Amino acid sequence: MTPGFAKFVSNLFGYTAILVAIAMALKFILPLNFFTPALPYLFLFFLSVTILGYYLLLRASGQRFLKFLNVFLLITLVKLMLFIAVMVIYILLHKWDAMQFGLSFFILYLSFTIYEVVALTKFSRTLQH
Repeated sequence: MTPGFAKFVSNLFGYTAILVAIAMALKFILPLNFFTPALPYLFLFFLSVTILGYYLLLRASGQRFLKFLNVFLLITLVKLMLFIAVMVIYILLHKWDAMQFGLSFFILYLSFTIYEVVALTKFSRTLQH
């Protein structure tokens, strides 16, 4: 495990803890039916997918740029398909929770995507120097 990856994972756990704390604080402010019961699993899901995706990108970063680009596009496509599949399957099985789940999923998707883009941008700067 490279030091860059260990730092990414450590920071991601801290970021996730902050998101969990915000969600817990919002539970006191917003109505209880606003939250999906799947929220804890969504945090674990996004945390796991983000770590795996970043790890695979780090492994590909030592190769030619074209190979790295292909790996990046493939990982992005697979993640997108996985996200769509999880959303569709959950909503079809739990129609009563569709709105809360969809909103929670979207917010976490944006949050983790922003984190990953910032981390990849910082990582790409280290490659250029």
